[in-house]
Amino acid sequence: MRFVRSIRFRLTVLYSTLLFVLAGGGLLVTYFAVERTTDPQAITKQYEAELVKRRADGTEIPVGTMTVASVQEIESEVTLRTLNAMRTYSGYAIGGLFVTSLGIGWILSGRALRPARSIARAAREIQATDLSRRINLGGTKDELRELADTIDAMLDRLDDAFRAQRRLIDDASHELRTPLAVIRAHLDASLKSTQAGEAERTRAVEVIDRATDRMSRLVEDLLATARRNSAALVDADVDLGAIAREAGEEFALLAAEKRLRLAYRVSDSLRMIGDHDGLRRAVGNLLSNAVRLSPPGEVITVGAGRGEGWLWVAVADNGPGIASEDQSRVFDRFWRRGSDRHTGLGLAIVRQIVESHGGKAAVFSRLGRGSTFVLWFPEPGASPPTTPPPKPPRECLSGLEPG
Repeated sequence: MRFVRSIRFRLTVLYSTLLFVLAGGGLLVTYFAVERTTDPQAITKQYEAELVKRRADGTEIPVGTMTVASVQEIESEVTLRTLNAMRTYSGYAIGGLFVTSLGIGWILSGRALRPARSIARAAREIQATDLSRRINLGGTKDELRELADTIDAMLDRLDDAFRAQRRLIDDASHELRTPLAVIRAHLDASLKSTQAGEAERTRAVEVIDRATDRMSRLVEDLLATARRNSAALVDADVDLGAIAREAGEEFALLAAEKRLRLAYRVSDSLRMIGDHDGLRRAVGNLLSNAVRLSPPGEVITVGAGRGEGWLWVAVADNGPGIASEDQSRVFDRFWRRGSDRHTGLGLAIVRQIVESHGGKAAVFSRLGRGSTFVLWFPEPGASPPTTPPPKPPRECLSGLEPG
């Protein structure tokens, strides 16, 4: 039966049993204590005594007889009758005590489980689409209050996660809508039209190719975001310097095509625990922006080292730079500068990867003087300060001095 299996029923039985055992034990101890300290016996010896009446002159006249016993036997008889009465009334008291203990146990268990019912009621009312409701139990700071506060904190984290997820979906949908609209418009206007000329068809193919390339980059960035959020991801021992060099090698050919030169200033033995592929992608995203925005003939510096309790990897370029008012937003999702047609997820993914490793991402830039992006990671075994240094490592500067 569900009622029998309920916690309240079991607590009622527990409270009732404890109360019944304690009270019943007290009665039994009292009974046996009285019995052991007395000698309760029935009267065994009786005597016939003659009753006389004394006259005024001192003579006695017999008026009858009566049965008498010794004082000790009378006391034993009284004690025996008292114990018998105590036993009878104790039985009634134990029966009433059992019923009363059930009622008291039911009330106490209900009061003890009242916070649990509040937690269950609030949990039933909370929906995945609305995580704004909280238990807010209040009252004494006991185990149930601690449980409720823990659940509220978990709901805060879930609410933040769902809000971020919804924002990402809304932003991604908006970003995908534009290239899809471009593709549809050119399909209808040029490729499906019998009146469109060869030049118009060629131009439409080029526009559609750029739109699909933009969609592909967006999908890849979204997959990278989902992968970093996956619980199945396992970190391992990695060398940050080797990762910086690997990322540079991947972009060496593309940099050469744009007549850019990669320079390395990488220290050795920069060991840390992390996701090798994720870290390489973070550095790769920085290099992708540097190669894309740097003018031909410039140098892109890739650096990695340690200092002040931090490991760091940085990419410095001599590109157009970033305005000071925009530097606080460069790592936001879908932020783009000016007419940049990039997805706007690259730097957001960089920050996500870095922060998942307990690090910080920073940008140092001046308009017309280039930019330096630095990824700081706590050095294993060290105690770094709360915030990384307020300027880029001098080893990775490429024409940019800290402001």
